[in-house]
Amino acid sequence: MNKDKFKVIRGGLLDSANTSRKTFVSAYVTNTRLMGVLGMYIHFKLPDNKALFDLHQFFYFDAEEYGFETYDSVLGPDDGRVSEIESSLIGGLGGEKIDLTLKEAQYILQEYVRLNRRENIPMPEGFEEYASLLEDDIHMTEPELYILMCKQCVHIDSPYELINYFLMRCFGKDFGAAAFLTTQDFELEQFSDFRAGTFCKNTIDKGDEPDSYISESLVEFDDSYYVVVTHVKLEQMHICHYERISAFRVSSAEAAMMLSRSEFVSVYKMLADASTFTTTSTKLTPGAMITKHDTGILYMIFHPNNKHVAKKEYRLNEDVLGMYFVSDSGQLISASYSLDEIRQLEIDLGTSSFGRKLIPTAKYEFQEPVLYEFIQSGFEDFELFVDAIKTGE
Repeated sequence: MNKDKFKVIRGGLLDSANTSRKTFVSAYVTNTRLMGVLGMYIHFKLPDNKALFDLHQFFYFDAEEYGFETYDSVLGPDDGRVSEIESSLIGGLGGEKIDLTLKEAQYILQEYVRLNRRENIPMPEGFEEYASLLEDDIHMTEPELYILMCKQCVHIDSPYELINYFLMRCFGKDFGAAAFLTTQDFELEQFSDFRAGTFCKNTIDKGDEPDSYISESLVEFDDSYYVVVTHVKLEQMHICHYERISAFRVSSAEAAMMLSRSEFVSVYKMLADASTFTTTSTKLTPGAMITKHDTGILYMIFHPNNKHVAKKEYRLNEDVLGMYFVSDSGQLISASYSLDEIRQLEIDLGTSSFGRKLIPTAKYEFQEPVLYEFIQSGFEDFELFVDAIKTGE
């Protein structure tokens, strides 16, 4: 038999995501650039691959510190896994998904790859799967760049929202995003004596002049807290003037007092094994951020948007709706920072199929948050922990 009569037919499992021919289907980015983070998704068809004919790619970018931080993918028709990754990676960002062209998606990826290389940040695993998106340098015109930035940013509706986003980006040394909120070029680096900081709290008051505002911010720079006062002026819902007034250091105890708030806690006894509670147990848990601890698992549930940024008094963690801590000892503890939100959590649990496996045992209102303290305390029972607090042990 003449071997020359045979030919190789590509397809089936012979093609990986790296070598398969790809046809672009869709892409999106979250409009959370002003929060300093982005989630992005690209979907390709693999027409020559007869078994695994879809490639779903997920990217997570941090504009302030970590650059292109996370990559994940699904090869093949697995909608459940796609939804799971989407929820875990972008579910807590509080943004909408905005459609992108392939060119726009490639530009965003290449922008953060350049950041990683410039700052010597390692690339996420899976490079061989997204390497093809880096082969051709993508260039965009100024109008195209403006349109792309608009897609990445939420529409701002109020002066408070504008000021909070602007200061957040400036303190984070993310001047590219901060400049997007200004009317003209002016000096955005007003705090060159500090490295990038965390915008913990802000209170905004109107200034003496029309459209001028004074902000008093609590900012964490290099593990130290500072109260920072700034002055901005607005013009047509953009910042037209930015000025540093003062910055003075406060102790960690003073900062804790400034950030202190009530915490509402409901405690349940579980009639099922702790391992049976998952991200699909209630309506609110699919997008929760999961953290494993020595004594259990914490589910942090976020609001579906970032409207807390539009408040006159902004707080960093007000994007959190509440938390479920599922302890290995058989307790489920729900916690939130407001009465309305703890009721939402109670309804979420009560109307879920898992609610039949819960018995309410206690409710508390604390003058300051205690759930994290309990998680780190070594106690296995929350009510014993509360008794220890009361007796000062």
